[in-house]
Amino acid sequence: MATKFSKLFFVILFFSTTHSTEENPNHTFSRILSPAKQGLKKEKLSHLHFFFHDIVSGKNATAVGVAQAAMTKTSASLFGLVTMVDDPLTAEPSLSSKIVGRAQGIYASASQSDISLLMVLNFAFVEGKYNGSSLSVLGRNSVLSGVREMPIVGGSGLFRFARGYAQAKTREFDMKTGNAIVEYNVYVFHY
Repeated sequence: MATKFSKLFFVILFFSTTHSTEENPNHTFSRILSPAKQGLKKEKLSHLHFFFHDIVSGKNATAVGVAQAAMTKTSASLFGLVTMVDDPLTAEPSLSSKIVGRAQGIYASASQSDISLLMVLNFAFVEGKYNGSSLSVLGRNSVLSGVREMPIVGGSGLFRFARGYAQAKTREFDMKTGNAIVEYNVYVFHY
């Protein structure tokens, strides 16, 4: 039986690979492209500075818990809590200052021993030359550290092929409401 199966498998494999190459003999999985032909010019380094307003309470909350493990209620680190955000990014620390973008995505408490978040965010910009462009953050945010560093793993619009890092520093945290203002300095290479 094993011999019949082996022969059948070989015949199917042979005909399927022969058939696919006959359909499109020039098909390739990848190819090398010229950055210049793709419209990419000289790479530059930009510094962006803004304030992230995480509003978790009140009628205008911009961060909402969407999942919670049973043990989250008894965990000092809030392990298992997942929060969806659409937080305003402003030019100055005041929420009434000019909005330059939105932080949209999720953060989740990913540590059992300290308050460390997995951040999966897009900084979607709505102001100036970066209007319509975004940067993607994916990394660890150890909230109680003075300054936290998270990687910029990509972007869109003027930030295509972006890479860099974001430094976050908590400016204000209200123990009663849980609301926070976080200062961000983002350093990003892009074209």
